[in-house]
Amino acid sequence: MADKQISLPAKLINGGIAGLIGVTCVFPIDLAKTRLQNQQNGCRLYTSMSDCLIKTIRSEGYFGMYRGAAVNLTLVTPEKAIKLAANDFFRHHLSKDGKLTLLKEMLAGCGAGTCQVIVTTPMEMLKIQLQDAGRIGKRKLNPDAAQRKLMPEMVAAGTVETKSPTAMQLTRELFREKGIAGLYKGLGATLLRDVPFSIIYFPLFANLNNLGKRGVDGPAPFYVSFISGCLAGSTAAVAVNPVDVIKTRLQSLNRGSTEDTYSGVTDCIRKILRNEGPSAFLKGAYCRALVIAPLFGIAQVIYFLGVAEYLLSFLPKKDK
Repeated sequence: MADKQISLPAKLINGGIAGLIGVTCVFPIDLAKTRLQNQQNGCRLYTSMSDCLIKTIRSEGYFGMYRGAAVNLTLVTPEKAIKLAANDFFRHHLSKDGKLTLLKEMLAGCGAGTCQVIVTTPMEMLKIQLQDAGRIGKRKLNPDAAQRKLMPEMVAAGTVETKSPTAMQLTRELFREKGIAGLYKGLGATLLRDVPFSIIYFPLFANLNNLGKRGVDGPAPFYVSFISGCLAGSTAAVAVNPVDVIKTRLQSLNRGSTEDTYSGVTDCIRKILRNEGPSAFLKGAYCRALVIAPLFGIAQVIYFLGVAEYLLSFLPKKDK
């Protein structure tokens, strides 16, 4: 992205378009990731990503895989726009004669990750409730042995409320009960995930992309940008997956009757290690890699193809 100067409006539009396309393509895998990360030992409904998606389609229909997609599609445009534009901003101001050291590339990524959580935290907060509602509802309708002992009269009667709330209902409820802070639950964990992610992703992408440049100063072909985005994205996604598991657990408001609750990051780490073991921190890792790889691959292709610049060229130019 340092190969050419791009206006701020173009950066925002490119980031937004890339986010919309990417989320539409990979959202079902993201739903599977959330449900796999949230299920705890003794409360397992799904054995794998494919098992989760098949059961979701059977119990909730095809569009059940897109629970929470509206939240993502609404907020992913500003989120991706902020992330990509902030990284370019910091890279520009940290560069000297157009060149950046690895440390400064990492600092630019750190700045981008810090800026994006303004949008990412409430987006993830709402999305996780909607995505996990089907898992919680299914556990209530199909309780395990421990649950049958806890609520025999409800199971016998079959009277369990499973209706999923809407994003607006969740937002109003959180505002009413906790104010703006309700939407920013898990902010610390989100920072712990997104800042390291950006520190890894942006420098890795830039260096992989440089390997495919045409000549010393020529731009990289779009397929090189796509592959670089996929490789850098999947690498960063797996690297920070343990924190993503913590963030998902902390932001989940509803749980099964036998599932652990957490008071903070440290409490969450301690309980996961004690009850599920270290391997639990890798739950959903391959799903997350499958989500992030094309998401950032598409983002970089849109950015490098200059889709926004092409669209903006149709606007009437001001007379000088």
